[in-house]
Amino acid sequence: MEGYKREFIQFLQDAGVLKFGDFTAKSGRKIPYFINAGDIKTGDQIAKLGEFYAKSYFEKIGNKRTVLYGPAYKGISIAVSSAVALSKAGLDVPFFFNRKEAKDHGEGGIFVGYVPTSGEEVVIVEDVITAGTAIRESMANLSSLNGVKVAATFVMVDRKEKGKGEKSAMAEVEEEFGFPVYSVVDVYDIIEYLEEDASNAENVARIRNYLAVNGAK
Repeated sequence: MEGYKREFIQFLQDAGVLKFGDFTAKSGRKIPYFINAGDIKTGDQIAKLGEFYAKSYFEKIGNKRTVLYGPAYKGISIAVSSAVALSKAGLDVPFFFNRKEAKDHGEGGIFVGYVPTSGEEVVIVEDVITAGTAIRESMANLSSLNGVKVAATFVMVDRKEKGKGEKSAMAEVEEEFGFPVYSVVDVYDIIEYLEEDASNAENVARIRNYLAVNGAK
């Protein structure tokens, strides 16, 4: 496993973002592990997370200027920290996020921050994709921006789970909307990391059993 992947998984555990147990995903599935960017609680942690996203951005997109979109609520801090990290590395990009409810006074609307105009490209930054539900919600919101194209989505972890059919949720999103979805690590990287310590055997077995039923073909 590449060194930065191990570093990232260790970071997720240390920050309490990666947990093991019994959880319910937004899709309604019962899952044996949970990735929650909402557990990032300090300046150092969110800065570090932004640096990992920025690294992935440069690897996949290069120095191309896009507009970062962070879906409320967890995506907001990811978009801000990623924009800061990219800026420190020499690429200044604008960012914006959505409100859960449209504002009917002041500037109005559902978006806060930079609102892209026709011809600009947007990159969505999220924590995870399980069944693609949150991305479809984001695309519904972004559809109000005429002439704006989504260039890619970045997430922390590819869960490698089925979407609506047998393909992975990420593959379905790519096919449905025509843009790539990138992740820093995937669930099999997490399994490989956990297997380095025998005390993780139960968690590894539970994740493998879950994937046997819900994993993408």
